[in-house]
Amino acid sequence: MRARVIVVAGPSGSGKSRLSRRLGLSVLNLDDFYKDGSDPTLPRLPMGVVDWDHPGSWLHDDALAAIETLCHRGEADVPIYDISRDGRVGHHRLSLDGAPYFVAEGIFAQEIVRECVARGLLAEAICVSNHRLVTFWRRLTRDLREHRKPPWVLLRRGLMLLRAEPRVIAHAVELGCTPMAVERAYDRIHELVAGPVPLHG
Repeated sequence: MRARVIVVAGPSGSGKSRLSRRLGLSVLNLDDFYKDGSDPTLPRLPMGVVDWDHPGSWLHDDALAAIETLCHRGEADVPIYDISRDGRVGHHRLSLDGAPYFVAEGIFAQEIVRECVARGLLAEAICVSNHRLVTFWRRLTRDLREHRKPPWVLLRRGLMLLRAEPRVIAHAVELGCTPMAVERAYDRIHELVAGPVPLHG
């Protein structure tokens, strides 16, 4: 293998993307593996809108295949997804430029941890955790600023995620992630990257 993956999971709005950018590593955005909005297999909420926070709205196998390709080849073609348009708008080539680690982050990141362990791809798995109200406010202001969905959808979704956050974190821990605040996560990953590089099989 050329590289191993650092998985960064956590609730929507918890600071995963901001943390990943600070690390200075190549980042695979796992949210780009959402299904298109026209996909008939998308799960739906009782109100009739798509449940974008359900793992069934995400292409698990495609995301895992991209991680495995990056680990073995050091580069991969990955999709570009536009949340406001509910679909892919293109592809781009992600290259690790010889780095021994890269980050894979997204709200479903925890769903691929066990398989990454089984395939020898995982370097670390972290779940970013904050106070629930902090995460709620960050998520709502971001989603409104980026016009991701109509405001009433964003508010209702935000309140649902506020209540669900403890379960989301517990689920990530159950699947192999270590929960920690953003700054502790940054320090932990920085120590890993700065340390000796393990031999790859």
